Amino acid sequence: MKIYDYPAVPNPRRLNIFLAEKGLEIPRIQVDLLKGEQLKPEFRAKSPNCDVPVLELDDGTCISQTHAVCRYLEALHPNPPLYGTTAKEVGLIEMWNQICFTNGFQGVADLFRNGPDWFEHRALVGPHDYEKIPALVERGRKRILNFYDDINHHLTSQCYFVGNHFSAADITALVTVDFSQRVNVKIPKQHKNLLHWHALVSERPSVISNSA
Repeated sequence: MKIYDYPAVPNPRRLNIFLAEKGLEIPRIQVDLLKGEQLKPEFRAKSPNCDVPVLELDDGTCISQTHAVCRYLEALHPNPPLYGTTAKEVGLIEMWNQICFTNGFQGVADLFRNGPDWFEHRALVGPHDYEKIPALVERGRKRILNFYDDINHHLTSQCYFVGNHFSAADITALVTVDFSQRVNVKIPKQHKNLLHWHALVSERPSVISNSA
């Protein structure tokens, strides 16, 4: 197997933290997003959405989308479990992983990809060009702040997103929060639960070795 990635951006970081938690070492091939290598026909044949990361299996099969790659690897290497061990845990981890991605990660993307520092005509990831919508910058900022509110409330009585164990949902939330802070939307000081959780998960070796 081998992985096509570009570790400076959030989705490959999600996978790299996941791999570090699993103790897996898989050869990497860098795809330079700034040079547009993800849009070349030979890479699009591996990744229909022209994004990273992509896992290429020994038989040439390619799996793109971070969540899909993680689920495949979890099936091969179930320990330590990052998607739960009971039906209840699996359901809750999938639920919170999706909430964090939809309400948080995509909110940051709204702000980042529609701002003045991003490439023109590339407001959405994928093989097609889309114009930026400047109004989405402020909506993205609002979405991030609402996301902070929501997860701060969720973490009121627990250390991790689901039960007492670090999971894939925590990885998605952590990368989202770090991405948010990189675009200057800081965690409000009154969100003590969120700040405590963020400090806790940021101390994990898998996170330290794959810092933002």
